[in-house]
Amino acid sequence: MSETPVYEKEIVAIILYTSCFFMVVAIFLIAFFYFSRKKIIQKELEKRDLEIHLQKEQLHAVIVAQEEERKRIAQDLHDDISSKLNIVSLNTHLLSAPNLTEEETQEITGNIINLTAKALENSRKIAHNLLPPVFEKFGLNAGVEELCDEFESSKSVKVHYKNEIDFDQNEIDRHLHIFRVLQELMNNSLRHGKATEIWIKFKNENGINTCTYEDNGVGFNIENSENQKGLGMKNIDSRISFLNGTLKIDSQIGKGIQVIFTF
Repeated sequence: MSETPVYEKEIVAIILYTSCFFMVVAIFLIAFFYFSRKKIIQKELEKRDLEIHLQKEQLHAVIVAQEEERKRIAQDLHDDISSKLNIVSLNTHLLSAPNLTEEETQEITGNIINLTAKALENSRKIAHNLLPPVFEKFGLNAGVEELCDEFESSKSVKVHYKNEIDFDQNEIDRHLHIFRVLQELMNNSLRHGKATEIWIKFKNENGINTCTYEDNGVGFNIENSENQKGLGMKNIDSRISFLNGTLKIDSQIGKGIQVIFTF
């Protein structure tokens, strides 16, 4: 009869120890999941903050690029258009001077006509740089073809262009970003890369539109981050981001540059 209470006490002790064990395990699991969840949330917040920071940087780069473009246009208008129109205005006032000979009148009139023609030509160039009529009317492919012809007309570079994509004319607003990227790359190839040949190719790989750009210029050290922090490269990166694309740049000193981007 005395063994039964001892046996019951052992069972109660086992139950208590087991309960305590499971409680400790439960507390441990709750704490583990709590801190794990907290860590996951923290990482998500950090990721979101990083995305917001990158978006701000991209927006800043676009705004700076736009401001630089506005400054350039304002400078062109001041140097090319305003200066010529001022001279036209002065010559016009000269026509009202008394005792002008017929020869003087013809000379002043000729100056006015020539300066007006030059001002009109320069205004067309400025408008063309803002949005080429060929691009607006016929789309990206025609716009890039004309861009290549313009660079080749300088006789300092040969451009090889190939297109395997049928661009949708309804996406001209998105295509303008691609056109500006190529403009920037080609300007960099001539100004900084001293390239004599440029290769541009559009193709579709596994349903993804891809552009490959190469030149035979002087190249640069890709490991030097400063080479990729210029205004032009930030502008390119921002435009590709707006297109939800990817950007890969490869270059070596003396071996030109290769840029591959998707869009």
